[in-house]
Order: sequence, then C-alpha cells, then structure tokens
Amino acid sequence: MLATLTDPSQALQWVSTHIKPYFPATNITGIEVGNEVFTGGDTTLASYLVPAMVSIHSALVRLGLDRLITVSTPSSLAVLQDSFPPSAGRFRAELSRIMPQLLQFLAATKAPFWINAYPYFAYKDDPNNISLDYALFDPNPGVVDPYTNLHYDNMLYAQVDAVIFAMARMGYGGIEVRVSETGWPSGGDPNETGATVDNAAIYNGNLLRRQMRNEGTPLRPGMRLEVYLFALFNEDMKPGPTSERNYGLLQPDGTMVYNVGLSGLT
Repeated sequence: MLATLTDPSQALQWVSTHIKPYFPATNITGIEVGNEVFTGGDTTLASYLVPAMVSIHSALVRLGLDRLITVSTPSSLAVLQDSFPPSAGRFRAELSRIMPQLLQFLAATKAPFWINAYPYFAYKDDPNNISLDYALFDPNPGVVDPYTNLHYDNMLYAQVDAVIFAMARMGYGGIEVRVSETGWPSGGDPNETGATVDNAAIYNGNLLRRQMRNEGTPLRPGMRLEVYLFALFNEDMKPGPTSERNYGLLQPDGTMVYNVGLSGLT
C-alpha cells in the first residue's frame, strides 16, 4: 500500500477509515508504516516510505489528531553497519540518502525511531563469544564501551544505544528510540542454539521486570525505554525455521507456553 499512500487523498481516506472511527475509545498512540522496509531489499518500496509517512501525518493534521498520534516505521537492527561498542553505531552506507529523510521527518513531528531488536539472534550466531547471561538480562559482569565508559549489563540496551549513536552521527541526536519488537523463542531447530522454554521465560521475565522499574538505557538513563514484546501467540502456520513459530507467550489455542509472571489483574 505504500505507493498508494503517497497520495494525500488516499492517506486521508485510510486514516478516516482505519483510525478516526476508533479513536479515542481505542488508545491509538502511533501508526507504524511498513515493517523493516529498509532491509527488505526492495529499493523502490523504500523510496515510497517517507512520502507515505508524510501523507499519513498530513491526514492526521487535517483531522486534528497529529498531536495525539505519531507516525513512524519499525526498522530491523540490520540498518546498522556497526553496533558494537554502542558508540560505534552507524547506519549502512547504502542508507545514507534515505535515512536522513526519515530522521528529519521524525524530528520535525516529534516521533520516535522504532527498532526491532533481538539479542537472541546475536547469541545464536556466536554463542562462543557472546554471554548467554548478557543476552538474557541475567547477572553478568557486563561490558564497558571504551569510548564513553558506559557500562552495559545486557545486550538489548547496547543495541538501542547503538541506534542513538547512529542517528547522532547524522545530526539527529534528540530522537527517542523505542523497541517495536523483542523476544526470545521457546523452541527451535537443532542448530538454533538457545531457543528453549527456560531461556524464553528468563528473557521476557527479566525484560518485564526492567520495564516495571521504568528503566532507561545507560546513554539515556532518565528516559524510560518503551518496549513491545514479540509475541502474544505462537504462529503455528508461519514458514521458516522452527523458532519463527515459537515466540509466543501463549499457544494458538490460548493455553500458556510458559508463565512470564503476568496476570489478568496487572
């Protein structure tokens, strides 16, 4: 739909149909346009992204909703050329033209940069050199960024701060970063190291405890990091590796995969 939504009249129709009738009874705080568009390999699609976001934001302005609902897009961590140490964070060279357009839009509209960040993938790809405890938020010595002297006791916060540094390198150091997806699979193929029920329960449980403490990252300790957990349900029909079907807290029939500590009362 991105090409269609570059047309302001089409964007206005979309917002009028899919957002306005449900707001504010539904607490809609953001519209995410596309998903991981920059790392999908389709440069034509990527060229439509920012114009579509501009059109949707303009529609929100016309309807008087722009101060209540932000417009952004979730990116994969693969938008980064370098992510460690966090202060070395920089975007891939091929994004040098389009990324500033996105960042300028986010800065102008006070919208966040959303990142899909999965420490699981980094651990799975290099379990001999990456500490499982560091990936899971479990107690560990952590790592120190040699250029900032900031101490990191978990990988997710390091990944988020790498994005902040990457934006600052392009002159946009003030944009908030939020996590649109993170999680840990409770099952996987034999080569998917670490994909177990125990590890999934530890990662998501530890993350939720951090969220309850309103923590920020070492680079922005005073700004609570907003995180969305992936996912509520296992996706039993999803193609790909076994892990892709096993990120949920619940089975497709609604039974619990593991108890992460949430209840209907919270």
